[in-house]
Amino acid sequence: MKPYKTPISALVLIHTPDLQVLIMERADKAGYWQSVTGSLEQDETPQQAAIREVLEETGIDATAYDLQDWHTSNVYEIYPHWRHRYAPGVTENREHLFGLTLPSALPVKLAPDEHVRYEWVDWREAAKRVFSWTNVDALKRLGERHQLTL
Repeated sequence: MKPYKTPISALVLIHTPDLQVLIMERADKAGYWQSVTGSLEQDETPQQAAIREVLEETGIDATAYDLQDWHTSNVYEIYPHWRHRYAPGVTENREHLFGLTLPSALPVKLAPDEHVRYEWVDWREAAKRVFSWTNVDALKRLGERHQLTL
């Protein structure tokens, strides 16, 4: 039996200096676009999870670039159709935010069981297309960090 997921995760906005952001379409939900995200595994820190998830979902080694812990997190209600992955009674997740700056829009090697396609888009466009409010919040924070607004 597969163990339950930990209700603590990392979300990583992968972007270029001019704020082109990587978004990926989920394999299990057509039309659902998102940034890299994933739950912490046993004894893992949010930063370790961020590094692992970036490698698993994109093939990019986050340690080779500028990975920044934004020292902020959001708590959100887990969608009912994904609650079976968590222990009974768990309904909320805490998501820690990270930014990963790449020198340019690099090619990505998707994990086919997680995502079916990817695009590099302006951060404002990404904010319109991602499905989760926490992902939108992270994108707004990215713009604020660079003194830009939606």
